[in-house]
Amino acid sequence: MKILWVKSDLLHPTTKGGHIRTLEMLKRMHQRHEIHYAGYENNPGGEGPRRSGEYCSKLYHLPHLTPPRTSPAFAAQLLKGLFSKLPVAIFRYQSEAMSRLLAELIEKENFDSIVCDFITPAPNLPDLSRCVVFQHNVETMIWRRHAENARGALEKFYLQLQAERMLRYEKEVCRDARHVIAVSKEDARQMEEMFGLPAVSDIPTGVDVETFTPRTETTRGGMVFVGSMDWLPNIDGMRWFCEEILPLIRRELPDSKVSIVGRLPTREIKAFAERDPLIEVTGTVDDVKPYLWNAAVSIVPLRIGGGTRMKIYEAMAAKVPVVSTTIGAEGLAITPPSDCRIADDPAGFAAQCIELLKNASLQQQQAEAAWQLVSDNFGWDRIARRFEAILEEHRLR
Repeated sequence: MKILWVKSDLLHPTTKGGHIRTLEMLKRMHQRHEIHYAGYENNPGGEGPRRSGEYCSKLYHLPHLTPPRTSPAFAAQLLKGLFSKLPVAIFRYQSEAMSRLLAELIEKENFDSIVCDFITPAPNLPDLSRCVVFQHNVETMIWRRHAENARGALEKFYLQLQAERMLRYEKEVCRDARHVIAVSKEDARQMEEMFGLPAVSDIPTGVDVETFTPRTETTRGGMVFVGSMDWLPNIDGMRWFCEEILPLIRRELPDSKVSIVGRLPTREIKAFAERDPLIEVTGTVDDVKPYLWNAAVSIVPLRIGGGTRMKIYEAMAAKVPVVSTTIGAEGLAITPPSDCRIADDPAGFAAQCIELLKNASLQQQQAEAAWQLVSDNFGWDRIARRFEAILEEHRLR
């Protein structure tokens, strides 16, 4: 097949779960199909264009400024979000230049399939009825959960407003699309019900088991969280963990260490490490695997989110026992407590962490069960072929 893949950014540096999922599938699909990839590039001369040959035959990229969340320009976008019909998370990625580029490509190249990766590029595509929308999350659910966990009346009002606009927009995009693909059966079911869709396909989350499996025994200790630290659900989750859960763990295990591993930590997240020498905030790292291999427990204390968390399957492949909330593990094929511990309140989450931290035998039992699960079921090649089959079923010609 000749496939046009449209995303809001390039896939290197690979710092987000959405990057990883798309990159791992496209690497394999690129071996069998002609992939044309279009996205924004905010770092001219960086590794994004240089490494695009790993996953596509042709790259089309344009510069586009998406202001960082701490900038005055982003504050101006938030203000505009009070009046715009589109959610802030969408109009940040609108571009007349990208719209023209995509219209020209689609008219000229005669693609067999057009993939809109996330719903953020959708305003730039000329005809969604020709596009398969790849939904890594149910975006409306993320914004509703943001509103539920807001820290004040003004913040709650704004987030509820964004959730309402996201519902209208996401529903319209999914109804207009040729087909929709979700990353779990739960997400597929939610979209069918929320948006009135007749059928949503689903693919599971994958993991590169061979790469993440440790080659040697390591001395494991402490807890680790892996995730982009400029993403609001991760910020909320680690705030909740450090303020409400960690003190409970420290009552019994006062020397417990926590590593927060992920790009662009906010000032608030950095402050936890400044106040507590047993908390490490790394910022961007070249490789997260050593942090997983040296940890006794991987924590996923998320209260907000959608889609599926790749960080759980990666921890499982790295043979690290996982403690997660229900939302953190949503949509994953797990069997608690044998391969993953689940708790949704501070006391319960702390208790699960304490039990594992104090018992190396339990750590090993859970880690081995989890590794077997991902090894047997969630390799990327199997998932890429499932995605290909869905595209073939809904191809344009």
